[in-house]
Amino acid sequence: MAKINLKQIKEDYNKAASHIHKRIVICAGTGCIANGSLKVYEAFEKALTDAGLDLFVDLKLNYHDDDKAYQLTGSGCQGFCAQGPLVNILPDETMYTKVKPEDVQEIIEKTIKGDEIIERLLYTNPADGKKSKGQLDIPFYKRQTRLVLGECSHLDPGNIREYISHDGYAAAEKAFTKMTPEEVCNTILDSGLRGRGGGGFPTGKKWLFTLQENNPKKYVICNGDEGDPGAFMDRSLMEGNPHRILEGMMIAARGIGSDEGHVYVRLEYPLAIKRMQKAIEDAMEAGILGENIFGSGHNMHIHIMEGAGAFVCGEETALIASIEGKRGMPMPKPPFPAQKGLFGKPTVINNVETLAAVPLIVRNGAEWFNVHGTASSKGTKTFALTGHVANTGLIEVPFGTTLREIVYNIGGGVTNDEGIVTGEGFKAVQIGGPSGGCLTEDHLDVEIDYDSLLKNGAMVGSGGLVVMNKQSCMVQIARFFMNFTQNESCGKCVPCREGTKQMLALLDEIIDGTATEESYELLQELAQVVKKASLCALGKTAPGPVISTISRFEEEYKEHIFGKRCATNNCKALADISIDPEKCIGCGACARKCPVDAITGERKQPHVINTELCIKCGACNDACKFSAVIGF
Repeated sequence: MAKINLKQIKEDYNKAASHIHKRIVICAGTGCIANGSLKVYEAFEKALTDAGLDLFVDLKLNYHDDDKAYQLTGSGCQGFCAQGPLVNILPDETMYTKVKPEDVQEIIEKTIKGDEIIERLLYTNPADGKKSKGQLDIPFYKRQTRLVLGECSHLDPGNIREYISHDGYAAAEKAFTKMTPEEVCNTILDSGLRGRGGGGFPTGKKWLFTLQENNPKKYVICNGDEGDPGAFMDRSLMEGNPHRILEGMMIAARGIGSDEGHVYVRLEYPLAIKRMQKAIEDAMEAGILGENIFGSGHNMHIHIMEGAGAFVCGEETALIASIEGKRGMPMPKPPFPAQKGLFGKPTVINNVETLAAVPLIVRNGAEWFNVHGTASSKGTKTFALTGHVANTGLIEVPFGTTLREIVYNIGGGVTNDEGIVTGEGFKAVQIGGPSGGCLTEDHLDVEIDYDSLLKNGAMVGSGGLVVMNKQSCMVQIARFFMNFTQNESCGKCVPCREGTKQMLALLDEIIDGTATEESYELLQELAQVVKKASLCALGKTAPGPVISTISRFEEEYKEHIFGKRCATNNCKALADISIDPEKCIGCGACARKCPVDAITGERKQPHVINTELCIKCGACNDACKFSAVIGF
């Protein structure tokens, strides 16, 4: 196969794209698809065709001079998940939110054919009620630095030619034809890039360790086994810009002297698997992957491995075991994968986000990248922003950004349980997923980076960031994450297998109102044992949410244990059950259903509950047709 000419492909594509009068980009990430974006896409395709417009779904290279051609494409996740399905109209930079199929005809008539803006479909800032025309005006986007995520908002993930038109694979060509392996590794080392999967180990140093191993066969592995609850950064990158991941793997392979790579993706990510597989096939067909790539004399082949969805397989050695066809269980280190990894050969393992940053660094230089961030944490970090916050979604900010900036400016503020921004009510954030820790209002101005979070009892982790309001019970939060890690424990080592099980049982006692002071002391002691004695990072970090919530919300734990009360009324056994006198009409239905005669009151008069007799069975709540019972 002839050597691929990236420059010519870029010129041809951009020339063809210059004939497009307007481009309609519909978010086709998993979140928007779940909200119906594919139906919106189909409605656009039909309506544009019916309107007789010169429509192109796949941009061809043999265009006639027609400045009224239109293009309809999908994109990866555009990040603003709370507002999907999203429709972007370029080059106008108009973004419509929560679009439905029935909105499509109006958009075509007013905005596509003309230049009229449909106000009701624009984003409305909950803080001031101001409407924004597009991403350039929306605080959610304006306050981010989207280096890694930027192209996901408009790039067609299934079009390799469009990726090349954005200088795609230019960095890989540079690495294979103009740089030595040592130069590749040192460029990444000088950039300050650290592993985005949670550990934060310097990426360039890991590559150099592997390069130094004297073995003719080496492997590159992309870790796409993203298992943290609420985290979807890697999934969105694989769905939205799969060629960037492949390019990062190619550069890593050049850096360590490898000719083979594996992308490990959990089975729960079918769209990511589909798009990554297509990207590999397209790159093979184009001659970018395969034999003698870029005429360099080097080969590169990449394979997809579908994982079964075990959280522990996010750990390096467990992931390697899974690819080898064994049960995914961690192994003691050393030897490290750089010395003895996949099939006993030197192996580099990086997560998706880490590899996605690599082509940008090689293309633009180490100095360009480390301008962003802090002294010890360079570049940007993606976070999945979820929980009690107005603007849930996928964000990217430079290291050094504060939690206050993320929660209140990018996130749009804290919401109550009804989803309304109150201006007050912030209680905590859980950062770093089940391996991380809880930060409070006192930490809102802490700069987020690897070292500062560790000093404050948390960690960057893979990038999960869950915001909680004052209606959240912190014991319930700790139990949620402990239940997750206990279920995901591989069972290999006793401290994790049995320790997390007993910690979960003790948390259940606290929530059920049966805990004692001894239970509380045992929970804290167990947490330290599991943290110190577990084999792998899953067990060592599993007690993190418990340790941090006890440290920061000790009074809430003591209130549960000694006062037998949950102030947030989230723990049913400890909730304060009462009857709202304004809603109660005195029908007596609740009193007739109460098995312990704890409810009294005159007919047509508000009733009351004797809390000393109440067993909190919920019969009164089930019987009331007026939602007068409070506490369930």
